Amino acid sequence: MTDLKTVNILFCGTGGQGVLSAAEICGWAALYDGYHVKKSEVHGMAQRGGSVESHLRFGTLVYSPLIPKGEADFLLSFHPDEQARLVKYLKPSGKDLLPYLQQAETTVPDKKFINTYLLGALAKSLPIKEESWLQALALVFAGKRTAENKEVFLAGRNSHDLE
Repeated sequence: MTDLKTVNILFCGTGGQGVLSAAEICGWAALYDGYHVKKSEVHGMAQRGGSVESHLRFGTLVYSPLIPKGEADFLLSFHPDEQARLVKYLKPSGKDLLPYLQQAETTVPDKKFINTYLLGALAKSLPIKEESWLQALALVFAGKRTAENKEVFLAGRNSHDLE
C-alpha cells in the first residue's frame, strides 16, 4: 500500500438491488490491499424498494465514515432516481458511473448481477489490485454463484470507458 488521500465512494439504489453487497465487497477489497476503511449504511424502506445508500471511504488514514456533500470521488447508482437525489454528493471532478447502469442493463443477462458488473466498472478506476477484488467477491458471495459473480465483475472491469 502506498500513501493515498481518502477515496470517497457513494453507492446508492433501492432495496434489493445489491447496494450494500457492492459496498461490502469494495470495503473488503480495499482492506485486503492494506487501506484503512470506513463504511456507513443508510437503509430506507428497503423491503418496499425504498432508498438505500452506503458511504465508503478508504485511504492511508480515514477518520469518518460519512462523505460530506460535494466530496464524493465516485457515485455508483443502481437506480436513476437515486442518482438524481444524491448527485449533490459528487465533487466537481468526481466520476458519476450512471452511464454504466444502462450498459449493464443491456449486457448482463441475469439482472441479479447488475451490481457486480457496476462494481467491476468502478474497480478499474480504483488503486486496488484485481486479486483483492476477487478475494472480496469470494468472501461476500461465498456459496452464492461465486463463479458467475467473478465472470460478471471481470466483464464490468473490462467494459469500455463511458463518459
